[in-house]
Amino acid sequence: MEAKLTREQANELLHKYVKGENYITHSYAVEAIMRGLAEKLAPEDVEYWGICGLLHDLDEETAPWRDDFGTHGPTSAKILRDEGFGDPVMENAIMAHNPACGKNPETQLEYALIAADPMSGFLKAIAQIYPDKKIASVKHKSVNKRFKETRFAAGANRQFMSLIEKAGMEWDEFVDVSLEALRGIADEIGL
Repeated sequence: MEAKLTREQANELLHKYVKGENYITHSYAVEAIMRGLAEKLAPEDVEYWGICGLLHDLDEETAPWRDDFGTHGPTSAKILRDEGFGDPVMENAIMAHNPACGKNPETQLEYALIAADPMSGFLKAIAQIYPDKKIASVKHKSVNKRFKETRFAAGANRQFMSLIEKAGMEWDEFVDVSLEALRGIADEIGL
């Protein structure tokens, strides 16, 4: 699937609507994981999946989600349309990463995105407990151990992460793909 916008245009949009450094690095992390997932699950769509990951929180600072969480996702879709980049497949994927907006994941892309979003923060939280705070130090075994500790990184939705299996990937491969993806951009995201 070809995106109506390039990665460069997507990054410009991200920086136009999102100013917080933590949100931007989170978006880069989700983009990297989505690219890694696409390499395994949809090799012809690596760029497209990456852009979906990059823009999944485009409305983070503009949607009134703190008052109505259901606005997170649809506001991003509206921004894309208003900017001339309307794309129903991308819009649905972005909305499906937040089922509170009324859109549940149904496609491989949508399941991948809803899983990748919390995985990025979960891996960052694990890296932060290591002395060097580097993703390179995080081992697969540690991810599985911390996943079972529900009080650790409690905000990382484990149910959503587990939906990766509906995208056609086993949990252990998802962990490996995600770790490799974040290691590939570690300097860019401060890990």
